[in-house]
Amino acid sequence: MTPASRPLIAILRGLTPEEAPAIAGALIDAGVTRIEVPLNSPDPLDSIRILAREFGDQSLIGAGTVLTVSQAQAVAQAGGRMVLSPNCDAEVIRATRAAGMESFPGVMTPSEAFVALAAGASGLKLFPGELIGPTGLRAMRAVLPAGTDCWAVGGVSAENMVEWRKAGAAGFGIGSALYKPGDSATVVAEKARVMVAAWDEVA
Repeated sequence: MTPASRPLIAILRGLTPEEAPAIAGALIDAGVTRIEVPLNSPDPLDSIRILAREFGDQSLIGAGTVLTVSQAQAVAQAGGRMVLSPNCDAEVIRATRAAGMESFPGVMTPSEAFVALAAGASGLKLFPGELIGPTGLRAMRAVLPAGTDCWAVGGVSAENMVEWRKAGAAGFGIGSALYKPGDSATVVAEKARVMVAAWDEVA
């Protein structure tokens, strides 16, 4: 398995443009090659622009907490290639796909899931993952179209990854278990190695 094939998204909430290259470099070196900068971070579009320029050829850079069409368009202009949202907004999904980016809207119910898929979502972000849980995912997958990628986001850890995988999770969005504001690149690298090892055991 190559690092690029691991479906792990690092959610770097609170990241600053100044620390972005070092943190992203540590993640990529450890095998986490999908990186999300939430838009409620400091100067997020600057961070995305920097990361897309420096690491765009070896990673998938994008934004999280994208709530509007204009925000999705701004992410595309900054060089982002992936948009994640906490909610399911069909207009945002369509705008994201029209801009050539991958779209992962947040869903919690089958109704939201089908709206997202009809709008062209690349995959479904199960959020908050703590509330849905593997049991909820297993129930949803029984009615979703075959091949639908469901990503668990929220509360994912190396310890519970196996249960999510058994329930059918295609991948994971991981926040504080990978990065907290103030973490050094060395700390992030070690956290990333733990997550990558956990994924490799359950893949």
